[in-house]
Amino acid sequence: MNVALASLPSEPGQANEDFAAAAAGAAVLLDGAGVAGADTGCTHGIAWFSSTLGGLLLSTITAHPDRPLAECLADSIRVVRSLHEDSCDLTYRASPTSTVVAVRADAGALEYLVLGDSTLLLADQDGKTTAITDQRLDEVGKRLRGPVEELATGSSEHAAALAAYRDSLTGLRNRPGGFWIAGPDPQAAEHALTGSFPLDTLASVTLLSDGATRLVDSFGLATWEMTSTVLCSSGPGELIRQVREAEAGDPEGRRWPRGKAQDDATVLRWLLP
Repeated sequence: MNVALASLPSEPGQANEDFAAAAAGAAVLLDGAGVAGADTGCTHGIAWFSSTLGGLLLSTITAHPDRPLAECLADSIRVVRSLHEDSCDLTYRASPTSTVVAVRADAGALEYLVLGDSTLLLADQDGKTTAITDQRLDEVGKRLRGPVEELATGSSEHAAALAAYRDSLTGLRNRPGGFWIAGPDPQAAEHALTGSFPLDTLASVTLLSDGATRLVDSFGLATWEMTSTVLCSSGPGELIRQVREAEAGDPEGRRWPRGKAQDDATVLRWLLP
């Protein structure tokens, strides 16, 4: 496999709660999440959850190529739950969760799974791009985050509004009419977006956490086609550099209201032969 990977935490020295990895014919990316300012109820933490689930998922989808990706994710969630349910409070409102993007090449097709607001970006041989993102979290968020967007990012008022917003989001997590994300309940895997593409039509497959897609979906400074061009010419590191440059130009979120001035950003690009 020809894979390029870049990842940065939201701030230097902080734990990176994203996880990405690849094996022969498969790749995964997870973006861990909790509730801002709240104890997770887990002695291990968010980064442990996303990396443990991601490692298990990659192992499962490669070891069992005939099993659907959603079943592999459900099994991996069960295993992670068994690893810490005796020591951690998994019913706690801020228990760690994670988005999931997984791809696997087999029998001439690329299978995919997307759960949560990370993105799978597919570039075909003709240069056309297809972005697959689970929009349910964003759709729910638009109804709730008005007060957050009126305040300067990093201010005490913004922090309080953000905590209230995320509290409201938590009440809609993994419920009909809300959004779905990997957490303690393996049934969330049943609600993932899944499908497949003919492998011989694709030139590259890219997995991105939402901290790396801000130029397109938060700032409106680029298109998916422009993103693919940057990845092709300069690689994942350059894309993240451009995101950080834009964030630095609007540290208080006045131009682009957002929960965090900077977020963990991860890009895994798989170049197909």
